[in-house]
Amino acid sequence: MRDQAERLRQIADKFRSEAGESRGRAPRRARVLAVTSGKGGVGKTNVSVNLSYALMALGQEVMVLDADLGLANVDVLLGTVPQQHLGHALTGQADILDVIYEGPGRLKLIAGGSGMGDLADLQEADLQRFIQSLRKLENRADYLVIDTGAGLGRSVRNFVLSADMVLVVTTPEPTAMTDAYALIKSVVQKNPAADIKLIVNQVESKAEAEEAASRLRTAMLRFLGASTEYLGAIPVDREVPKCVRNQQPFFLAAPNSAASQAVRSIASRLLGDPENPPAGVTLFFDRLSRVFAKWR
Repeated sequence: MRDQAERLRQIADKFRSEAGESRGRAPRRARVLAVTSGKGGVGKTNVSVNLSYALMALGQEVMVLDADLGLANVDVLLGTVPQQHLGHALTGQADILDVIYEGPGRLKLIAGGSGMGDLADLQEADLQRFIQSLRKLENRADYLVIDTGAGLGRSVRNFVLSADMVLVVTTPEPTAMTDAYALIKSVVQKNPAADIKLIVNQVESKAEAEEAASRLRTAMLRFLGASTEYLGAIPVDREVPKCVRNQQPFFLAAPNSAASQAVRSIASRLLGDPENPPAGVTLFFDRLSRVFAKWR
């Protein structure tokens, strides 16, 4: 753990040196990012985790919340064994602040707790108590990265509709693209002003990535009257499956890999987008409470 924290500091120092500046953290509200996908198997959780490390390397304090209660696997991906998880906070067995733990490189994490079902299935009183408790996360990070479940479940939609920004992860495969479009359509129909951004994962070439992004953006504009920003692509990289097998984030274990460089570029684009100021964690959970209420 100490070696990985030192590795992240070295990467951060390198990036700051290349930028010709020393980035200091200015106090600000957390920006809530919901990382989601239309289907499983596109690398959504890997993107969530490694993008979080890239943001940390650029001077940001980041917390990852694994909101996939059915198949939570952020802790598995990182080889950690948390003593408590989101399920303990949901059932009132623990305070939300007590389930935060440090992963490799001192990334703040809230594990999801697999096999727990859907937030939308909670009793109203339990759900509202839980959402109220999440307000305690305010001011504890610059970015709250929510790794949602895949697909179109109610909890996924609710988290996505409440976030400041939605990062849709897809691959160039037709099935993944079709499911990504279906997810985006569901979001746009509920919130036409949603800030949706696109990441194409596991691409063989820049041309393949740009073609996939163009097809999806064209379909959105033509059929939904909506637009999305293409943040970039992450190439197929043999270091990625190797790191997954070793339960290591590739951004720390292979910082010079093509995948790490791509994630760093995406993180830089996120930091360079001040157009929509962050609303903060408190407002996010106010939205979340209202959205869950509408579905009941």
